[in-house]
Amino acid sequence: MRLPALLLLTSLAASLSHAAEPAQGPAPTEFTRFHADEAVQGVAVDGEHLYVIADHALGKYRKSDGAKVTAWTAPKDSKIKHLNAGVVIEGKLYCAHSNFPLKPDESSVEIFDAATLQPTGRHVFTNPPGSLTWAIPYQGGWLTCFAHYSLTSDNALSRIVQFDKEWKELRRWSFPAELLKRFARSSSSGASLIGGERLLVSGHDARELYALTLPPEGGEARWDATWGFVTAGQAFDEDRAAGSKEKGYVLYSIERKTKEVVGARYPTPAR
Repeated sequence: MRLPALLLLTSLAASLSHAAEPAQGPAPTEFTRFHADEAVQGVAVDGEHLYVIADHALGKYRKSDGAKVTAWTAPKDSKIKHLNAGVVIEGKLYCAHSNFPLKPDESSVEIFDAATLQPTGRHVFTNPPGSLTWAIPYQGGWLTCFAHYSLTSDNALSRIVQFDKEWKELRRWSFPAELLKRFARSSSSGASLIGGERLLVSGHDARELYALTLPPEGGEARWDATWGFVTAGQAFDEDRAAGSKEKGYVLYSIERKTKEVVGARYPTPAR
């Protein structure tokens, strides 16, 4: 009786383990690639342009032909230390920013005029829980990631944090342990709410995107699926003007080693 019971338990454990594996999401098809000197941290997108982000600089490029429109470089006396992911909202480019790798952590959202790339404002976090790597619009407020890296800390301390529109914190989520392994010694570098509802995050180096569900009470995020990704990590953005649930989605990202911006199409994932 003991052997059949043991076999049954082993089979059940294997079945549960398999069921817990994240689903395989859609694979991308690359459709454009061009050089951009600022392709170090990430890229943001609006109707006609791409905003390419480096540590201390920004470049604005036309989506249609990759031509450079304008650029901005932080002056030597600037407070800009380490720009990260960006998103364009109503004519303004919002960039996550931190003082990484310095301690204690300092983080802010830096705001630029999307037409000229000139700075127009900033929101500074008091006692931030890490280095801000991304901030995206979410439920009338903001969804952010404060990262920790093995170089200076423990990446298990990385947190997704929700704020209201006045930057009052609402709740937090941690990343699943298995996903932290995919981040290796780093953390999440970018995110986008695909189609306005599906949260995708990137790591620092892996050619993967991770679909997450955030429990409404906070706690640990659930890793639902792994999407293909044509580039090696870093911050990315959805081209909301070019995609839809019916047509599929368009994402732009960067290839850091070659200083390139890459566009890719995704079919609508099955539910």
